[in-house]
Amino acid sequence: MFQVQANRTKPRGFFQITELIYHSAVREIRKTHRNAVIGLLLNMMQAVILVMVFYVMFEVLGLRGAALRGDFLLYIMSGIFLYITHIKAMGAVLSSEGPASPMMQHAPMNTIVAMAASAISALYTQVLSLFIVLLIYHIAFTPITINDPIGAMAMLLAAWFSGVAVGVVFFALKPWAPALVGIVSSLYSRVNMLASGKMFVANSLPAYMLPFFDWNPLFHAIDQARGYVFLHYNPHFSSPTYPVLVGLVLLMIGLMGEFYTRKHASSSWDAGR
Repeated sequence: MFQVQANRTKPRGFFQITELIYHSAVREIRKTHRNAVIGLLLNMMQAVILVMVFYVMFEVLGLRGAALRGDFLLYIMSGIFLYITHIKAMGAVLSSEGPASPMMQHAPMNTIVAMAASAISALYTQVLSLFIVLLIYHIAFTPITINDPIGAMAMLLAAWFSGVAVGVVFFALKPWAPALVGIVSSLYSRVNMLASGKMFVANSLPAYMLPFFDWNPLFHAIDQARGYVFLHYNPHFSSPTYPVLVGLVLLMIGLMGEFYTRKHASSSWDAGR
């Protein structure tokens, strides 16, 4: 493809890439549904249904007494929304345009822009859904109080960032083994239904069970988020920096793998499978 190389300064290049990511993110959001409002409502309903399922499960199993002092539904939502944000971010990055996609033939589009747009669109959708659901619950049912909103939001971003990092690793491996990556990513999502710790807090776990959950960055993010949401909970067995550090390591590994994959990817790969 012939193109004219134009001299551009670094600030101009930065703003061009930022604009490209913005338009790509809008395109990703529009892909969920032709009507943006309906797409947002569908995402909200998914979160609300999951909250209701866990609420009924707690009631049936008699685990409500093991929850923290405070609003019980807020306790459930503090785990559900971080879980959904983490999994949606991972899935969005994994399903973004690959190096052999026709979109990559249009400069300056590249896989980094595609992944960034997918990650930002997932974050936008989840944060907007979170605020609307909490606002409706606050106005229509009972007033809620979050002890440290900034800290709780920081843990939501940590859950999103670690999900993006996991998605980048899967994205780099996807062209080499798409079927296997699909199975592993689905298994990762299912395992996190329990391993994320959204049904309990780390302080309530016996010492011999902590290693089964301590490896998971989402477990740390959810446990720390509950420490910021509730006044009477102080997490002792989780770290607020662990999800960020793990995310940075996985992101670097994933980007190196993606760079190698991009150099060897071919549009004929899918035809040969």
